[in-house]
Formats: sequence, structure tokens, C-alpha cells
Amino acid sequence: MSVQFMIDDKGRKTGVVLPIDEYEELIERAEDAEALSMLKKMRKKPVEARNFDDFVKDNF
Repeated sequence: MSVQFMIDDKGRKTGVVLPIDEYEELIERAEDAEALSMLKKMRKKPVEARNFDDFVKDNF
């Protein structure tokens, strides 16, 4: 990973510059982690079976 840091006048890191492909990979990983977290929460709830026509009527 070729990361460049921006620093202030006291040498503290204040920002970062990443190549776009590395940035996009980080975003994709964050989205995957969010989806996994949502899936884990959904698995804790009991499964409800519904009639397809009722589902369509209620949601569309």
C-alpha cells in the first residue's frame, strides 16, 4: 500500500492520500463488513413465512 500522509506544522498526521484502487478496495471491505453485520442481526430473528401475494401487496 503506497500511502502518503499530510502533516501539520507540529508533525501530526492530519490527512492521507491513497491510490484510487486502494481507496475503492477499502470502501468495498467496509460495505462487506456492514452487510455481514446486518446478516448476523437478521439471523438472530425468527424466520417468518409469508404468502407472496401478501408481501407484494404490503411492499409495492
